[in-house]
Amino acid sequence: MNVHPTAIIDSRAKISASCKIGPYCVIGPDVELGDNCHLVSHVAIEGPTKIGSDNGFFSFSSIGMAPQDLSYAGEPTQLEIGDHNEIREFVTINRGTVKGGGLTRIGSHTLIMAYAHIAHDCAIGDHVIVANAATLGGHVTVEDWAAVGALCPVHQFVRIGTHAYIGGGSTITRDVLPFSKTAAERNTRAFGLNALGLERRGFSKDRIRKIHHAYKILLASKLNTSQALEKLKVETDRSEDVDLLIRFIEAAERGVIK
Repeated sequence: MNVHPTAIIDSRAKISASCKIGPYCVIGPDVELGDNCHLVSHVAIEGPTKIGSDNGFFSFSSIGMAPQDLSYAGEPTQLEIGDHNEIREFVTINRGTVKGGGLTRIGSHTLIMAYAHIAHDCAIGDHVIVANAATLGGHVTVEDWAAVGALCPVHQFVRIGTHAYIGGGSTITRDVLPFSKTAAERNTRAFGLNALGLERRGFSKDRIRKIHHAYKILLASKLNTSQALEKLKVETDRSEDVDLLIRFIEAAERGVIK
């Protein structure tokens, strides 16, 4: 193992021999690091935390620390991180709480940029981007391929749908629709379909067209949300993506941003 002499590693940590641990890193007990992880310098990781392979942690990131929740009483809650993630400078990721299920989970192939905060009991999917200084409150779900812009505060228990794109500086207090572009001028609202992002990810023109049609009914018609959903449900040529969108809205407990 390539460990700088100034690094401190607890004897109860399980570190793959292929990892590289830079200067002044501190790794506590009950931490597991998979193959080829790289801690640049001054990284602090506490457990119980299980980290997969090929992850990069940049300077001054704090991973697996106790949740910032007044109900937390020192229970051995967990953090799990998948593979091929890049965690940039000063990022903070907290473990879960007992009342929230005890687990914070980060998927694979994510980019979490400098100063971002992932609070307790969050669930982050694969291929997600969380930009600089975005702040996810507790129990937030971010589905696969979503992007959260810089300086975005996200309220507790909010869900961010798959392939959604949130513009920088947007305050998010309700669920963000899958496939949407959502941003704030005076008020945070959905501006329509994230068509360019979907095209870059290989969605066909017909697949995008069907999602766009659903968005026109949801956002540009004079129907309320319930009426729009009923209209979409009776359409015979709707796609699996539209069905996903319908299910997402019906499951929303805080409402959705339109």
